[in-house]
Amino acid sequence: MEQTRVNSQAGCLESVQYQKLLLQDSDSEEEGEEEEDEIEFGSEEEEEDETKAVLFPDSSRQRSLQANPAQSRQRLKAWAGILSALLLLGLSFYLAARHLRPRGTSAQDQKMGAPKIQSLDHHTSGHHHSPGIYPHGAVISESDTCSILGRDLLLDGGNVVDAGVGTALCLALVHPHETGLGAAFWALFHNSSSNQTVALTPAPAQALAPGLGMPGALPALHLLHRNLGHLPWSRLLAATIALAQDGFSIDKALAEALAKRDAAGQATGLCPLLCYPNGTVLGQGAHVTNRGLAAVLQRAAQAPEMDDQFLSALLHPLAEDLFLKEPLQGMMPTLEPALQIALPQGLLFTTPSPTAGELLLKVLRNPLQAGGLTSDPCPGFLAAAQDAYARVIPAAPVGSILAAMDREGSVLLLASSLNSTFGSGWLSPSTGILLSDFGGGSQIASWACPALLCCGPEGDVLALAASGGSSAPLAMAKTLLSYLALQQPLPDAITQPQLQIQVGSSGVPHSCRKTPPKPGASNPEALLLVTTHAEHVRATGVPASYYPSRGH
Repeated sequence: MEQTRVNSQAGCLESVQYQKLLLQDSDSEEEGEEEEDEIEFGSEEEEEDETKAVLFPDSSRQRSLQANPAQSRQRLKAWAGILSALLLLGLSFYLAARHLRPRGTSAQDQKMGAPKIQSLDHHTSGHHHSPGIYPHGAVISESDTCSILGRDLLLDGGNVVDAGVGTALCLALVHPHETGLGAAFWALFHNSSSNQTVALTPAPAQALAPGLGMPGALPALHLLHRNLGHLPWSRLLAATIALAQDGFSIDKALAEALAKRDAAGQATGLCPLLCYPNGTVLGQGAHVTNRGLAAVLQRAAQAPEMDDQFLSALLHPLAEDLFLKEPLQGMMPTLEPALQIALPQGLLFTTPSPTAGELLLKVLRNPLQAGGLTSDPCPGFLAAAQDAYARVIPAAPVGSILAAMDREGSVLLLASSLNSTFGSGWLSPSTGILLSDFGGGSQIASWACPALLCCGPEGDVLALAASGGSSAPLAMAKTLLSYLALQQPLPDAITQPQLQIQVGSSGVPHSCRKTPPKPGASNPEALLLVTTHAEHVRATGVPASYYPSRGH
């Protein structure tokens, strides 16, 4: 398989730099216009008196004008000038009223109580964008709170890596059932300026104790930021630190996961953080603070610029919780070349082993590289999928995905997992985090296989990620083949892919068929998609309610 090698040292990876977006100060503009209006209204009475004198002259003045023709002509010119001035004045009032008319916020912002931030396109040109379409950049994740936080980092002058890392830190706080500082992280980053594409790979799994995996989030996220980010590291942690200290509300996804855990009789280890004083788990809307996690992030924000220092910020208090006498040492994640294959539509990139990226490319290579766009991709797809899945070990069934993209096509896809829901189920008292239950002694095998298609004839970039265990590569392959081979419109290819594959009880696919889209039907598999087209970013999630997007 042909690979593109990219030097992963800090000096060789070009970060996507952004100038801070300077939104026009609408308040100052309106105040200036109001002052101009006052000046104009101040002279209106004088003009009105003179107009009345012109329109209703007395008889003595009529005789005087008739007696002096030159003076009459001068008066007529004056009247014409006054009437023209009045017409111009009325026109200026009309235009000013249109400009000063209140601008509305989106229904979504009003519903979520988010701060009103106007996009540059709305402010300068007044045209409206459909939901999920943004003129500059967007973040999409499983939490609206975290998508807003990532969007705000873009507005503060950050790039997509800053926005993605900040969003991931937020999810580590508000979605501890899927991700956290104890999770393993994978990423795929494409720099549109340099056309470089690199992948983040976690360290091999290590165990702190039986059933307790080594945490890897802080060194992984810091590695991304140090090589590819733009804003100060402390700025990325500040919002999540404040949220952990002040508290957040449990959303529907976390509440449902807590209820299932409680019903299975496995919620004891989540207390006291996620339980009421009587031991019952918290419900949707409950307020949670996590001072232990805030303290860990504060230490990480102040640590020297070395990855092992960021890991020690977490490992030192964990060692005390576990009564370990010897200091803990963890292995470091790496930035590696992304896997790629060449397609008629461009280059398809994904993450290397030990992720499922190789499996994804194997399933796609035959029907896409062989393919005629009019042929049926099912035979090649099914044969490749059966061969690949015959040797697949069941992967982490639970995880979190997010994406950040700008309109030039730079994109960061991030995937993370605790392996199981709530990971090990053991809450560290000192740190306020849940460790994963990844086993030690082997590479972390995961469903993670974020992918992007870029550099085609139109220069658009398409980035896709899926969550759902070992079936994630199949879910992505169905969408990509429906779009690239069957030429199904992209929005339909993600919500209702025409290509359907059936999986047996062993996890191996056994049938493939093309089906027409069914009205009202929706893809049951969780995916998110971000694309660039015509210098706009489009962000879509399936199911839509699972993946709120925010942009500007």
